[in-house]
Amino acid sequence: MAEVTYLGHSCFRLRGREGIIVMDPYHRAIGYDLGRPTAHIVTVSHQHPDHNNTAAVKPLRESVFIIDGPGEYEVGGIFIHGIQTYHDKERGARLGRNTIYVVHLDGVVFCHLGDLGHELNTTQIEEIGNVDVLFVPVGDGEWTLSPPEAAEVISEIEPRLVIPMHYAMPQLQFDAPLVPLDRFIHEMGLTDWQPEEKLVINASSATESAETRVVILKPTNGQAVM
Repeated sequence: MAEVTYLGHSCFRLRGREGIIVMDPYHRAIGYDLGRPTAHIVTVSHQHPDHNNTAAVKPLRESVFIIDGPGEYEVGGIFIHGIQTYHDKERGARLGRNTIYVVHLDGVVFCHLGDLGHELNTTQIEEIGNVDVLFVPVGDGEWTLSPPEAAEVISEIEPRLVIPMHYAMPQLQFDAPLVPLDRFIHEMGLTDWQPEEKLVINASSATESAETRVVILKPTNGQAVM
């Protein structure tokens, strides 16, 4: 059984029997204070301050195991595969590289796209493989994916569940404004939805439906910086 909580922006905390992972912790310069979430592992998709604030994460052991690039990792029974992609449509020439992380935790496969800025090629889709829960950026088009581009990537990966991230929130401070969540909701054709406090999922519940379902999570952290 794995539990997912949304800490705001692109940051999630995954908790399972084998350990706890915090993905893409942000710096308070974006307008929100992450606080001090605890974890055994931290993943960083790229070295921008809204994704790489590893110092904010409190270790549950002597130190936090930090993963900040492509490769295959095994930490205390948790398997993580980092896949190189790019932050833009020019193979990183404008905004640099980005790492997608596929996490195997308690029999559930999670995939965090970071600040993916382009559609995936066949090799990348094959590397990602079967996904139960996909975290996808939906609020851009300049720095990451626009809502239509996000919908296309979702159709390529075909996850069981989709959780949107990286969209406009009150007091979020960005050089380029993000679009609101309702643009993505409209793009996906959602008409009846309610935000959830957290997601609890196991291997059997992840495969209950063959159709992709969108889950909107409320940020449970991320207090506005005054």
